[in-house]
Amino acid sequence: MSVSNSCLSGQASLTTPTSLDQVALTNATILDGSGDGPNGSLAGSMGSVAVCLPSESSLTDSLHTSASESVNDEGGEGEYVNLYTSSQANGELPLSLRETIAADDVLQDPAPQMPSSNSKDALDKERRQKPTEVTRSDEENVDELSLIDHKEIMSRITLKQENDDGPDVRAGSGDILLVHATETDRKDLVLYCEAFLTTYRTFITPEDLIKKLHYRYTTFCHSPDTNKKRVSKNTFFVLVRVVDELCLVELTEDILKQLMDLVFTLVCSGELSLARVLRKNILDKVEQKKLLRYTNSLKPLAARGVSARPGTLHDFRSHEIADQLTLLDAELFYKIEIPEVLLWAKEQNEEKSPNLTQFTEHFNNMSYWVRSLIIQQEKAQDREKLLLKFIKIMKHLRKLNNFNSYLAILSALDSAPIRRLEWQKQTSEGLEEYCTLIDSSSSFRAYRAALAEVEPPCIPYLGLILQDLTFVHLGNPDLIDGKVNFSKRWQQFNILDSMRRFQQVHYELKRNEDIISFFNDFSDHLAEEALWELSLKIKPRNITRRKTDREEKT
Repeated sequence: MSVSNSCLSGQASLTTPTSLDQVALTNATILDGSGDGPNGSLAGSMGSVAVCLPSESSLTDSLHTSASESVNDEGGEGEYVNLYTSSQANGELPLSLRETIAADDVLQDPAPQMPSSNSKDALDKERRQKPTEVTRSDEENVDELSLIDHKEIMSRITLKQENDDGPDVRAGSGDILLVHATETDRKDLVLYCEAFLTTYRTFITPEDLIKKLHYRYTTFCHSPDTNKKRVSKNTFFVLVRVVDELCLVELTEDILKQLMDLVFTLVCSGELSLARVLRKNILDKVEQKKLLRYTNSLKPLAARGVSARPGTLHDFRSHEIADQLTLLDAELFYKIEIPEVLLWAKEQNEEKSPNLTQFTEHFNNMSYWVRSLIIQQEKAQDREKLLLKFIKIMKHLRKLNNFNSYLAILSALDSAPIRRLEWQKQTSEGLEEYCTLIDSSSSFRAYRAALAEVEPPCIPYLGLILQDLTFVHLGNPDLIDGKVNFSKRWQQFNILDSMRRFQQVHYELKRNEDIISFFNDFSDHLAEEALWELSLKIKPRNITRRKTDREEKT
């Protein structure tokens, strides 16, 4: 995706993937046991592997057969900070987490039996076994994932100099940055943890991160030491957060199998509340992927050949059209997952960014739809009337803080096939005023200033966000002296965090099916070549056009 000097005139070459991997769980009866909906049994296949989760009853029964420690042991749990998902800005634990932990007070066996010696030996062996992906320091051969002392952790991190700008953490090994992120009981590390969880995919895969968190958790979870127990719980809740924020395309067979193993380990250890939390997250993710696959199989009416509502754009009020454009934009914008945007700037992989791809195609289709509507009018006065209609719509879009549709329409009105035609002077001057918002001089200062002042709900123009991320990616090294350059990740986090803030506040708009039908998914538009052909037919090249004030200045 590129942003030209006019910022908006080009068309992105993104296409939406047509299939998703099958993911399903078997024997996963949930609390109500009804077998229907998200709380029912999920059955299916994923490749040739059947992945099973213990039922709710088995989680409860496990306390009576194998429990090496009390589920609700208060010792060393500490104060957990920054364990909420990014959409829970109040800093509290997710409601489901607090409810399940409280419920375990009722389910806990007052006198659980000790596990058999064979079971205990197996758990100890697993705890000592380290995944092959976990690396050791070349300098001192120290297992950084097993560090718990804060001073020792900080001694292995490269910090910024006293007068430097940016985050306190400048660089560090992938393992030590991970360990630092699990210090969630330190309130001064809230932003660092957020930055790490937002950008870790640029230096470690989700699968490897889960393996390392699993290893760190099992290293300390059976220790009677209060401090080590606290470290294990902190690590576990970071792992839950990682699972909760996995993109659906990242929910691979290997990750699912790995998470299932951890659930069973928790059950065997008597950690009922933790097993239930992780199990619920896994089931929610699988259900989301199933729902997405089902939704994608349902094509919109426009794609099935159903004709759009007859009439013209003038049949609808400008503010009503702006509302419906915003509604369509919002539905797509809220679906975009932050990692999609981060990875697109680095890899430009459509399969890893399906929702971003769909949103970009929507922008391009809308822009070409506007151009086509105008240029297909045979009479000059009809073209003029339609252009003025779109300017009025843009005015209402600006009030709604919908910069996406605003700039999609503006890019159409300022495109070469439209701009070269003859327009009334007041029309051209009116359009000039709106074009100042996307003036590319001074790095789009006017647009950035406008965006900084708005309060959500808001739909930003993602083209500039992608441009900024690409600039940061290309202009900064991934490593500093062989360590992960976290200053670079901090810049990426700040860019993405503004987008996340806008996704958390939704519009409250009512759907107007007549207008939505008229849009017809913006599928009725001409290609670039056809637009130029009609433009040249209306005004051949040998006819000079009166220059606008902006063109005379340049």
